[in-house]
Amino acid sequence: MLPDLQFLHRLADAADAVTLPLFRSKLAVEGKVSPQKPFFDPVTEADRGAERAMRALLAEVWPDHGVLGEEYPPTNAGAPALWHLDPVDGTRQFVTGVPLWGTLAGLAVDGAPTFGLLSQPFTRERFLAGPGFAIYRGPDGVETEMHTSACASLGDASLFTTSPELMKDEAGARFRALSQQVRITRYGIDCYAFGLVALGAIDIAIEAGVQSYDVMALEPLVREAGGAMVHWDGAPLRGGGNVVAVGDRSLLPQVLSLLS
Repeated sequence: MLPDLQFLHRLADAADAVTLPLFRSKLAVEGKVSPQKPFFDPVTEADRGAERAMRALLAEVWPDHGVLGEEYPPTNAGAPALWHLDPVDGTRQFVTGVPLWGTLAGLAVDGAPTFGLLSQPFTRERFLAGPGFAIYRGPDGVETEMHTSACASLGDASLFTTSPELMKDEAGARFRALSQQVRITRYGIDCYAFGLVALGAIDIAIEAGVQSYDVMALEPLVREAGGAMVHWDGAPLRGGGNVVAVGDRSLLPQVLSLLS
């Protein structure tokens, strides 16, 4: 059996109960160091506590599912149903008080992204998707269907990424080529940009060098809302790396011609 919309809400509730009280609080901030991330990569108890809370709920309800998270070692990683968890995507935003971070939980079935959740508890927003549904719950608690934008011209499009500083060498050059073709380029909102693509507020979101837990929750949101999210070479999204999402599928060939 697989989860439904109500379970995605339960999973978000579990994480929100940890992250929201700690946002804009005086919590300790540590820096993780790895060859893949030579820049300051913060982690807090919000990251760790939210992942523990989600893992506990998953172990209770779906004990046969696997879990791959950012903060703890994977469990049952070979399971056909594998959850990808990023408890606080955008921790740099979180620790500086900017409300554009989010909790991500994505379920892949046989390697394919199938269910996705993006929760932003401070703004009281949730983006949720699975086969046949793409739902936005706004600050008023009302749930509506998400639909991506109709923007067939690259010159009319808006483009978002976390930071051009994260795109080095050839990836950076390809991003700049794309950025020069769009109407507007903006930075700094991490996973929230992909939620805005699904919502139809913006047209393109792009990242380079991300991990699977950064993106597996986002592909179902964009796809079920009518858009497309793939790797830069056009391959279906099956993990981390270089990824791009478009709201209008007719934009994809134009975007990929500059990226691949």
